[in-house]
Amino acid sequence: MAGYLGRRILAAVPLLIGVLTLVFLLLEIAPGDPLGSEPEAGRSREATGRLRHAMGIDRPMAVRYLDWVKGFLTGDLGVSLLLRRPVAQLLREGVGNTLILTGGALLLQFLFGTAAGIASVWDGSRRIDRLMTPLASFFYSAPSFWLGLTLVWLFSVKLGWLPVSQMRDLDAASLGPFERMLDLLRHLILPWLALTLPGAAGVALHVREEMRASFGSAFVRAASARGFSRSRILLHHSLATCLLSLVTLLGLALPGIIAGSVVLEVLFAWPGMGRLAYQAVLGRDGPLVLGCTCMGAVLVVAGSLAADLLAGLIDPRLRETLP
Repeated sequence: MAGYLGRRILAAVPLLIGVLTLVFLLLEIAPGDPLGSEPEAGRSREATGRLRHAMGIDRPMAVRYLDWVKGFLTGDLGVSLLLRRPVAQLLREGVGNTLILTGGALLLQFLFGTAAGIASVWDGSRRIDRLMTPLASFFYSAPSFWLGLTLVWLFSVKLGWLPVSQMRDLDAASLGPFERMLDLLRHLILPWLALTLPGAAGVALHVREEMRASFGSAFVRAASARGFSRSRILLHHSLATCLLSLVTLLGLALPGIIAGSVVLEVLFAWPGMGRLAYQAVLGRDGPLVLGCTCMGAVLVVAGSLAADLLAGLIDPRLRETLP
């Protein structure tokens, strides 16, 4: 298992380097001056030159790239041009909030999606299946930002049940630990729903098709011939065939849910890494864009690596076949 883990880590390193290099080059060739978006854009030419020299913008691109790589390896990601704070500090403050949002949504996606897929197959009369399949197809095709806006309109504007945005109420600091947790959960419901519903619908459709396809397999027919109950065949035989594909689906869902969190963090004013990245792109804040991209790439690669390891545990043959 150690050799398998080492091979997967070595395969992930070039991918991470390639992503960061591509983003660095895109920022370099993008039109405009990164200092032109600052509030002090009316400064004198001499002051602008001194500021460019202090920030290292006037150095050759290759030198700046090597300096950034050296800083990345030592944990120094530079200083944000917009917020004038260390990028590493900003990321430490935002990545935890992003993990709360995306991690919870990812867990809910697979819990509810798997349960819905099993329920659609469990019902022999297919009434649940006839209801679940069109609903799942609708939510699977619905964009997260549209779902977010619809949920805000319904539950916040019309019904007034849930907060519109932010992570906590203004008076959250004066609440006790349990009340603060409830306040956080109230603010999480809408963004969690907007992120969870499309992914859960896709998981439900996948589980439904995989379990139905297994009904014609030899091991299911053999289990039925031995007199096993329908519930045992579904849970111990048909569902077992879905586990490996579900782990693969988990690895594929990670980039999508992190990308979707950028839109929803902006929509719900969630103080996470995605909102930081959005502000950095609008302000051409190169160090912050690179830092957010770096952290996002690390999260995606680490999640995909965890999915590969879990797949190797489920099916030991993968440890020998995968590079």
